[in-house]
Amino acid sequence: MKTLGLLVGALWMTLHAFSQNVTQRLDAAVKTMLQDSSMKHAIMGLYVVNSNTKEVVYNLNAEMGLAPASCQKVFTSIAALDILGKNYRWKTELGYDGEINNDTLNSALYIIGYGDPTLGSWRYAATKPDTLYKQWIAAMKSIGIKKYAEYTLGYDRKWESATIPGGWIWDDIGNYYGAGISALNWGENQYELKLKAGDSIGAKVKMDVRALGNEDIYLENELVTGRPKTGDNAYVYLPPYSNAGYIRGTVGIDSKNLSIAGSVPNPSLNMVNALAQAMEKEGIGKSRYVGSFNSSVIEKKDLPIAYKTFYTYYSPTLDSVNFHFLSRSVNLYGEAFIKTIAYEKTGFGSTDSGVAIVRRFWQERGIEKSALRMIDGSGLSPQNRVTANSLVTALQYARTREWFASFYEALPTYNQMKLKSGTIGGAKSFAGYHKAKDGTEYTIAIIVNNFDGAASSVVKKMFVVLDELK
Repeated sequence: MKTLGLLVGALWMTLHAFSQNVTQRLDAAVKTMLQDSSMKHAIMGLYVVNSNTKEVVYNLNAEMGLAPASCQKVFTSIAALDILGKNYRWKTELGYDGEINNDTLNSALYIIGYGDPTLGSWRYAATKPDTLYKQWIAAMKSIGIKKYAEYTLGYDRKWESATIPGGWIWDDIGNYYGAGISALNWGENQYELKLKAGDSIGAKVKMDVRALGNEDIYLENELVTGRPKTGDNAYVYLPPYSNAGYIRGTVGIDSKNLSIAGSVPNPSLNMVNALAQAMEKEGIGKSRYVGSFNSSVIEKKDLPIAYKTFYTYYSPTLDSVNFHFLSRSVNLYGEAFIKTIAYEKTGFGSTDSGVAIVRRFWQERGIEKSALRMIDGSGLSPQNRVTANSLVTALQYARTREWFASFYEALPTYNQMKLKSGTIGGAKSFAGYHKAKDGTEYTIAIIVNNFDGAASSVVKKMFVVLDELK
């Protein structure tokens, strides 16, 4: 027994010494990074725990509120999986008012939206435009609608009219990653622009306006040709519900066939236009008026609101959508999660309500509200502030849930670790999990704000620190 006790004691001392060595190595790497000139005016938060024992391995400014960028998606993702369930599906309904006579609907066709962010998306075979057109037109024909000549209306008032959260900046909201979310969406609310650089630096860039989406959008082209190998530095400036804006910046002179994506300013109207055009092509008829209810407030039109539902379409499951949310960092999906949580809990989809519910969810699980200042669901707003400790707390909670395997699978791989990354101006972050060669499992969050230089440069330095966990 004495020999056994000595062995156990020796093993404990060895493990304890190893833990100390990891901490010491991390500390040395952190100090080296902080001495770099790019970090002179920066602040870093780093929190590492042993995933199984919960022992704190390293703590640097872990309670400091920092801009997390897309690492904020961790909080939204986990809350959505818990509150809505991994098998949650968004529905979209088709309805009509009036009567169907002689195969003709002489009143209004409705598309009733509940916020499905995947309608018309290229990410799933079942959500691609042609697939949905066929299903929906077949559903119309099945109840006797072969022609119509009145209204095609998008009912989008189950969610608020605001398509973007407060706090998103002008440089972002006209571009694909800043696409707004509505109760009705189409093609992830993006459209394509084709650009061709001029023959000399400073020359005007050619833009293919025919690549625009279903809406009538006009962009004043102020793009100029930039130096070689500078690529895409083009930004669209187009506010919600507007059809006129600007495209500014530069395109490298060697970019002769460049495609970029902008954000559709009126998602609901774009979606309804797409369906109306498909029905016209199918020979069902051309609608006298195509519109959405939230748009009608701006247009001062008085639209009818009574309808009878005849078909319901269901989206892919939430855990499938969550995979793209985390692995591809799709901001649109995060905002859909937030508003969907609000709709399911209050009957109305709004960002403010959804954020309040998510913050309360995390407060009940040990994260102080002051440690999680959420403005949106995706992390695009530079006003968001979270702590490294709160990120680790959320990630540790996820490990206890039955859906954890799908959450873990959705995390991208960076530096041979399963980490969500985040990048906005002056902020870079990573949060996730790593299993060391000796079998020790770690839960990690590292955030750097206000660094100098390129994000790619600070990432290399962050990985040198995280390498000490391998």
